[in-house]
Amino acid sequence: MIEVKDLMFKYPKAKEKTLKELNFKIDKGEIFGFLGPSGAGKSTTQKILIGILKDYLGSVKILGKEIINWNTDFYEKIGVSFELPNLYHKLTALENLDFVKSFYSGKKEDSKKLLEMVGLEKNADVKVSKYSKGMKMRLNFVRAFIHNPDIVFFDEPTSGLDPLNAKNIKNIIMEKKHQGKTIFLTTHNMTVADELCDRVAFIVDGEIKLIDSPKKLKIEHGKRNIKVEYIDKNKFQEKDFALKGIGYNDEYIKLLREKEIKTIHTQEATLEDIFVQTTGRKLL
Repeated sequence: MIEVKDLMFKYPKAKEKTLKELNFKIDKGEIFGFLGPSGAGKSTTQKILIGILKDYLGSVKILGKEIINWNTDFYEKIGVSFELPNLYHKLTALENLDFVKSFYSGKKEDSKKLLEMVGLEKNADVKVSKYSKGMKMRLNFVRAFIHNPDIVFFDEPTSGLDPLNAKNIKNIIMEKKHQGKTIFLTTHNMTVADELCDRVAFIVDGEIKLIDSPKKLKIEHGKRNIKVEYIDKNKFQEKDFALKGIGYNDEYIKLLREKEIKTIHTQEATLEDIFVQTTGRKLL
């Protein structure tokens, strides 16, 4: 669906390249996370992939065709939701969706059903100028699906949302993946990336430092230990055990039999831990 080879980009008058020989592929139905701190090159990469920035070096193919060779049909194939909503404030939510729908010629989604997906059906006829920030974010998110695109680009899709609405947005993204949509997700929120992404790429200073699945990364970089938290003499205690040979560890088995166990969990590294280990940078 997306193939990037030796991608480089430099803004006019800039001293250094913003992107330095990026290479990655994204398959159909994959959620691909592009992770990094502010200024790392995430937004620049996304702008190239959606056709906003043209003067790049290297190769960028979308659906098998070099992006510079696409005509306006390209925008029938992709949907985009930026972090900052760009909506028509004098129109209602329903009017916003119907107006954007008129730009496209292919199969389109029902505007009212899209509003129902994000809990805005009761506010369908309210002008967007009266919407809260979170409501605007949800409308902006769902608008990306109005023309039934094959590939959808999201920039911080849960930013500014309360936990309930953020969970709903993540559920919708997973549902779209199961329908065969390809998702390109730029974020610095490692928890969101861990929950959603099939693979993630770490980018710092315009360079990709690592690409792999969150599960593989956490296993590879995590400690091979188990932490047991328990109550002993009315006090909360914890103890670590090596995971290897745990079924034959007499001390561990005795602890399970004799103490009041509160939690048992492996010492997996978080994506943020791995990012710091790999890049030497923190997410800001």
